Amino acid sequence: MSVVDQLVRARETYEQRDWARAFATWSDIEPEALTADDLAGLATAAYLLGNRAEAAAAMQRCFHLRVAADDAPAAARTAFWLAVIHATGGEPALAGGWTARAQRLLENLDVDVVERGYVLVVQMFAHVARGEFDAVAECAEAITDYGRRFDDADLLATGLSSRGRIMVELGQVPEGLALFDEAMVCIGDGGGSPILAGEAYCTMIEGCQQVSDLGRAAEWTAALDRWCDAQPGLVAFTGQCAVHRGQIMRLRGAYEQAIEEFIAAASRYRTAGTPEAAGLAAAERGDVLRILGRYTAADEAYEEASSHGFEPQPGLALLWLARDRRGAARAAMGRLLIEADRPVRRAQLLPAAVQIYLADNDLDDARAAARELDELAAAFGTMALRAAAGQSSGQVELEDGDPAGALPYLRKSMQLWSTLGCPFEVARVRVLIGRACTALGDEDSSVTHYDSARRTFVELDTTPQLDALAGLTRRERRPDGLTDREIEVLGLVAAGKSNAQIASALTLSEKTVARHLSNIFAKIDVQSRTAAAAYAFEHGLS
Repeated sequence: MSVVDQLVRARETYEQRDWARAFATWSDIEPEALTADDLAGLATAAYLLGNRAEAAAAMQRCFHLRVAADDAPAAARTAFWLAVIHATGGEPALAGGWTARAQRLLENLDVDVVERGYVLVVQMFAHVARGEFDAVAECAEAITDYGRRFDDADLLATGLSSRGRIMVELGQVPEGLALFDEAMVCIGDGGGSPILAGEAYCTMIEGCQQVSDLGRAAEWTAALDRWCDAQPGLVAFTGQCAVHRGQIMRLRGAYEQAIEEFIAAASRYRTAGTPEAAGLAAAERGDVLRILGRYTAADEAYEEASSHGFEPQPGLALLWLARDRRGAARAAMGRLLIEADRPVRRAQLLPAAVQIYLADNDLDDARAAARELDELAAAFGTMALRAAAGQSSGQVELEDGDPAGALPYLRKSMQLWSTLGCPFEVARVRVLIGRACTALGDEDSSVTHYDSARRTFVELDTTPQLDALAGLTRRERRPDGLTDREIEVLGLVAAGKSNAQIASALTLSEKTVARHLSNIFAKIDVQSRTAAAAYAFEHGLS
């Protein structure tokens, strides 16, 4: 085959996004026969195949050809891509050097050019790495402006997705999600750079995951999946794609498949030359293993995440709680909430905080956490966060001795989780509803909810939840529908303790103790502490 035919084939396969064939064909041609555009295509294909060294080498040859041709804008665009290659490869100094070179090439131009928008992109990446969110927002707005003025879909998608992500981080979630929607339109036709399209996809999906917008996360993960599958040999972004698929599988209760995806993600991150990103995949795997009750394996996964510099929280705190290390879980959660100064991060932590505070018998802090979560859910407007907020508020009311007050929260939560297709969360809420029904004397409804939850836990093989439900139903065979907490209070009454002493022993407020006593007196039909103590002795509860 002649060189001309080889060049034609390489260019055609590149346009078809068959990166492996394009790379192989260009690589077989003598470098002197490649044009600057051919070298740029070779570099892009190499990058997408996970070969950063070859990508950088080809792009540098392209850069020198464009400088020799005295094409400053094209040379600056090439310097931009070199900055991207080095920035995403964990080489910030080289990325900064190429960014500066791109800026110098554009300094003497008398007219504004779109390449200045591209230089802003790598400057924005540097601000992101340093956590300079105000500067990120400023760059993103300027990039969006360049995209609109020059009708550049890549810049518009990058600017909009980045602006949306910043707004989400700052708690302006509806506005941020609207920008995500607009950015998706820009990359939907597939005509732009695959590198910037992949970055935009991941930026937006991660933002949706942060605020529990499961609808968009699932829809766009499926789109990213199709996008990856349409590019033979693609390595870049396939790690993120596997993580996002695993996250959706976890929510749907497909736990074993989710674990496989997280393992695959870690392998792909290593192949792509970004092993530090494997920490997220390991933490996600740990969360699934914890739910399944495989605590040793979960601990190992969390340790792996930590070794990559990723803090696997709040999953690790919940693992400590499952292992009855309440003090450690409580201390970790306290530290995490002190450090969490942005609404999005607090929303990720608060559901776990409620669980940990309730296990530690701290109703006041649990109620405060549930209230804050409810406020954030209302502000964000995402369905899963509203479901989690209702679940947390309902559980607090239930533990505080108000099952009737708990039920509206829990029913709404169950409806929302069901709509989202999250069977594990539906079953967890059904257990809480069953407890509330028992406390209100509605045993038949309680049995219905428990049976439904049990079937789900069996199907999902979530051993800890099955064990907890079995223990709960055994305890609920006690007389007159008394709850665990009410039995604790009644036992202390029988021991002659005052309300203040009971509050101190159980880490409750005296007001809460008084409410429990009122509920106990009503359930066992007595009017005095003496009669309640006698009841406790008669039923072996003291």
